[in-house]
Amino acid sequence: MSDESSIRFQPWGKERAIEPGTTLLEAAQEIGLSIESLCGGEGLCGTCKVIVDEGVDCLSAPSQADELLLSESQLQEGYRLSCRSTVIEPDCTIETTVPSSSQKTGGIVLTEGTERDVELNPAVKHHRVELSEPTLEDNVADRERLVAGLEETYDLDIDEVDHLVQRELPNRLREEQSEGRIDVTATVYDGSEVIDVAPGLDESVYGLAIDIGTTTVAVYLLDLRTGDRLAVSSTLNPQSRYGGDLMTRVRYTRRNETGRKELQTAIIDGINDCIEEVVAESGVDSGDIYEAVFVGNTAMHHLFLGIEPSYVAGSPYVPANHAPIRLKPRELGIDINPSGYLYWLPISGGWVGPDKVSVLLVSGHYKSDEVTVCIDIGTNGEISVGSEAGMWVTSAPAGPALEGAEITHGVRAQDGAIEAVEIDPETFDPTCAVIGDEPPNGICGSGVIDALAEMFEVGLVDRRGQFREAVLDHPRVRTNEDGVVEYVLVEASAAGVGHDIVLTQNDLREIQMAKAAIQAGTLVLMEELDIEVVDRCVLAGGFGNYIDPESAMTIGLYPDLDMDQVEFLGNAAGIGAQLALLDTGARAEARRIVDEVEYYEIAGTDVFRDHFMASMYLPHQDFDRYPRVKARIEAIRSVDDVPTPDR
Repeated sequence: MSDESSIRFQPWGKERAIEPGTTLLEAAQEIGLSIESLCGGEGLCGTCKVIVDEGVDCLSAPSQADELLLSESQLQEGYRLSCRSTVIEPDCTIETTVPSSSQKTGGIVLTEGTERDVELNPAVKHHRVELSEPTLEDNVADRERLVAGLEETYDLDIDEVDHLVQRELPNRLREEQSEGRIDVTATVYDGSEVIDVAPGLDESVYGLAIDIGTTTVAVYLLDLRTGDRLAVSSTLNPQSRYGGDLMTRVRYTRRNETGRKELQTAIIDGINDCIEEVVAESGVDSGDIYEAVFVGNTAMHHLFLGIEPSYVAGSPYVPANHAPIRLKPRELGIDINPSGYLYWLPISGGWVGPDKVSVLLVSGHYKSDEVTVCIDIGTNGEISVGSEAGMWVTSAPAGPALEGAEITHGVRAQDGAIEAVEIDPETFDPTCAVIGDEPPNGICGSGVIDALAEMFEVGLVDRRGQFREAVLDHPRVRTNEDGVVEYVLVEASAAGVGHDIVLTQNDLREIQMAKAAIQAGTLVLMEELDIEVVDRCVLAGGFGNYIDPESAMTIGLYPDLDMDQVEFLGNAAGIGAQLALLDTGARAEARRIVDEVEYYEIAGTDVFRDHFMASMYLPHQDFDRYPRVKARIEAIRSVDDVPTPDR
């Protein structure tokens, strides 16, 4: 008799044999199924829950994490955390259903952004050159003949020929010979290195701009001769299976000897899959792609390059390098021309990586006389404040709550996710907008912000974010079996998950903490620069593009402003990577940004802690900081009295 058990996952109908000691999450991953696991299988987030329909006696007993993260009714219905459910008996049959809220889909990845004019001056250029054939009288070596021809014709200063090119150079120079002349096209990088040689005229020269986010990856294919964008591919970051946030992934590299290599391999494989997609869509030969320019936060930079990430994750938060990094694709196995280059923009400091430098490159507000707050909203919220007179930048540990994670019924921005919420001030009944033509299966980040703003505006919660005593007897407000007050957004009969979709008091607390981190980081920089009032706010990042600006200001995510003073840049990091791909001048500008914009490390400082506590209030403990929000809400209802601190 075999020791293996059989497990089947619905709704896919996928089945496989597994050994005792295997968790349900591991079994799903071995099959190739994508179950959400934002904490990397550590039993901390509750996103990997499944329903065990058959064979529960073959599994380990519910763990402490199951009892903490699942409700009593869910446990009775057969819900279990797949990361904590281990097969303990041999020769069993196990049937599970993965609810839609636990299914990791492609999500919505913002690949568009605010376009910018660009001067076309890429690092990679084609140069057609005619050379004389070697003779007994003129027997100069092939390499020197080519270099001399390029220097004479184009005034280039060639100091290197890539080794792979050198190996085939004798053949390439002799494929197109006629009447004593050699006709070739040399591909030159940065005016100094020959990275390809093709016979005759060759005009095919392409590049990639790649934005590696903690949650998502976007790959853009561009024609370096015209600047045209030919194809785009996006995907969830495959490192997500090791953890939904940066610190979980860094911890994984610490605890596992092969962890760093595993995460590096995961992201390289994911990028190569995207490259395969853009090549198929455009019909471009991957051998004609000569450069890829990368942006991402410091952790993504280090993990992609295989650099030890531990020291940037703890005080004093020191990255491995600031300067741009350039290396050959063949060193990492990136599927473009192996003689080309991978180029990473520079790091500002700490967690503020090339992605924020790219955002500054696109926004240009470090060159403006207007005082601007620029926030790249995400798991790692990057903030810059200032103008041409001086600018500071920092990183705030917002965590994944603003993207729907660590919320009871939080999901990514995918079909079935609640993306917007309005609440009737008289009845407290909600109206929810849902992505796609599906019943709601959870709430994503933009919906979470809307919901908290609406709950505050209509008086369901006070400025502390706590449910008000006066609403506790409302039919939509109840205390769950764990003793936590919650608000019912969608009743089970209208949901696509078989149960009510709610926001609990604990969920609101998670949202407030994420908001407070970004708001406190902003206020620290404003204080350092002695700024009381800002002229405009710029919101960047895929998530920032979908939130309602008025809701975001209502909860205090950014300073009090008129809506026409708020600008959305979209995926500015991706646009900045494209600028750097098409114009070497943008790379020089990125280096100047790192040199001139001051980095401020807020983690662990007293000033950040003080601002954070005041920022836990809606929109802030000092309501007078938000006169527009205050006037709007006081026109609807009276506001709870919260002591105003001395300023």
